[in-house]
Amino acid sequence: MAQTSRGRRLMGEINVVPYIDVMLVLLIIFMITAPLLTQGVKVDLPKAGAEPLEAQRLQPVVLSVDREGRLYLNIGGSPQTALDEDTVAARATAALRRNPEVQVLVKADSAVAYGRVVQAMVILQRAGARKVGFITEPLPERARRGS
Repeated sequence: MAQTSRGRRLMGEINVVPYIDVMLVLLIIFMITAPLLTQGVKVDLPKAGAEPLEAQRLQPVVLSVDREGRLYLNIGGSPQTALDEDTVAARATAALRRNPEVQVLVKADSAVAYGRVVQAMVILQRAGARKVGFITEPLPERARRGS
């Protein structure tokens, strides 16, 4: 190796200590912020006047919540029969295990308490639903045109 005038050799290696320090700081930041980002229920909210979704080949899982907060599921048994939370969870889990790509939708009465809708969505999330959408009534034709 070449020597300088003072007798020191040139260093041909990269000092990685600063990079390790930066990586450790980033790791700590991500470890602190990751749990904060996963709080709450993830929902894809529809926009007012959105175009209808294209038809899927699979029947979606639809959890309906009526004005009194009773739950109805369109799979298994009779869709007009109110179900308890455990039955809804068991049926939704079974449907999502059979096909994890099936759409999961919530159809709630406009007068039902917001907290009850969130409880219904948590049931679906625990059953394995990655995305939960809402079923809404389309806007009247006059409102869609902006009149």
